[in-house]
Amino acid sequence: MDRSTELYLREDVYFEPLFNHWFAWPYLIPPVTAARHMVNTHRRIMTSFVNNYQLHIMAVNEPGMAGAEFLNCTQEQVADIRRLIDEIDSHHADMVELSNAVKELDDILRAHSSGETIEKLYEKVPSPLKGYVEIFMDMYHNASYRLLEGLLYRSKFYKPSLQSVSFGMLSKVKERPFALSTPRLPDENHLQFDAHYNAPELDELFKLRDRPADAATIERLFKPYALRGGLDYQDMFTADAPRKRHQPVATGVRVQYIGHAGFMVETNEVTLLVDPVIASRGSDNFDDVLSFSELPPKIDFICLTHNHQDHVSFETLLQLRYKTDTIVVPKNNGGSLSDPSLRMMLRQFNFHVVEVDDMDEVHIAGGRIVSLPFLGEHGDLNVRSKTAWLVELHGKKIFFGADSSNLDPHMYRHIHAISGDIDLLAIGMECVGAPYTWLYGALTTKLVTKKIKDSRRLNGADFEQAAHMVETFRPKQVCIYALGMEPWYNYFMGIEYSDDSKQITESKKLLDLCLERGIPAERMYAYRRFELV
Repeated sequence: MDRSTELYLREDVYFEPLFNHWFAWPYLIPPVTAARHMVNTHRRIMTSFVNNYQLHIMAVNEPGMAGAEFLNCTQEQVADIRRLIDEIDSHHADMVELSNAVKELDDILRAHSSGETIEKLYEKVPSPLKGYVEIFMDMYHNASYRLLEGLLYRSKFYKPSLQSVSFGMLSKVKERPFALSTPRLPDENHLQFDAHYNAPELDELFKLRDRPADAATIERLFKPYALRGGLDYQDMFTADAPRKRHQPVATGVRVQYIGHAGFMVETNEVTLLVDPVIASRGSDNFDDVLSFSELPPKIDFICLTHNHQDHVSFETLLQLRYKTDTIVVPKNNGGSLSDPSLRMMLRQFNFHVVEVDDMDEVHIAGGRIVSLPFLGEHGDLNVRSKTAWLVELHGKKIFFGADSSNLDPHMYRHIHAISGDIDLLAIGMECVGAPYTWLYGALTTKLVTKKIKDSRRLNGADFEQAAHMVETFRPKQVCIYALGMEPWYNYFMGIEYSDDSKQITESKKLLDLCLERGIPAERMYAYRRFELV
């Protein structure tokens, strides 16, 4: 590396934040949900692999098994996985005890069926949770509890020491491996080191995507860390500036679909992103992907619709932190296990966060952001951390419906009476989602029957529900998004569709309906720009 040359972080470099060697997603950050997943997801899958690695190796090589709970490791890595299990049981025994305490507390509360006062139950709270829960009765005399999340983030159970980072290059791996079922072990294609997510070196490193630095500066960023893996950090940099750059908006409102569930809305005064998952750009997807170099130098707002890993992407948010002013998130339930606070979580990582409730408004230059009620897609759990967004700028109205499944069309009629007609309606149609236990199963403390799993799914809108939205809001344009069809997102989606998959056939019906009514409509894929003037 020529020490006088100005160098950029290569566009095909991808970043993964890790939690105890696993790809970090939102439920691995709050201490109690992290403990439950460490024990009931990570340890369980790794133990299964150690006990029957032949089955796992065979399964991951079968078509259609992406996203299933099989470790993508080799026979030679069995000892490494066994060491990770031992590490949980020895070095993180307190997290195991915390996870077990959740089940014990559930059992205590279920046994309290008299409907009488719960005051004496505080004496029975398991030791790891003592002082970290409030016990209460609902209106039907069922005992329950809420976690005191603010205290837990300041307890021994919140462990930045479990945070580390990994870097890879698309030119070496071609396709990122699926992230949610396999720990990230150091290998010849990746670089890992133990940096917590607030390490100042990370922000400085991510700035190098569009602001070059010399070799000495880059060397100082890596010098504090013991580096693991076969990827040399020097290979991650290039003297070539990004070929694609941000193009400022002169007039009007520009809306850009930026991949999966992500949109960017810009005027000459303000930029906001919705649910960004920014892809690294390699030779195979160079013309399809809007990547980091095409983002503006400042992002005023990032709006997050709900707390699922494909909408709250830590790998993206951490890379955008240095240029982001404010993140806007929905309010949570206040300590329920299935609904941790996005505001508290993101504040651990030094973001400025604004929390909003249903129909709250955030005023921005030239308009406003309105949080709209969001029904469905959470397996019927009492999850409040979800919102759709209405963005109004210079008289143009854009509705980002995320995965809302429109269970009660009356709600949108009430909203339309306030909002009026919409210029652009964006809605997800993942209408056959996974059973809710795929995401929330680690939090349950009793066996969930197959009948319940099959009934309660993470479903977005089907044709009938989405058509009601079109009829109600009378949009000028319709976008169907978040179907997981873009191959560069397979590492967290793990979805493979056929032409007769219900998601495809239902969304095709909506496209046909819009065509009949003269409404431009399309399934979003890769990258798309709309100029609203």
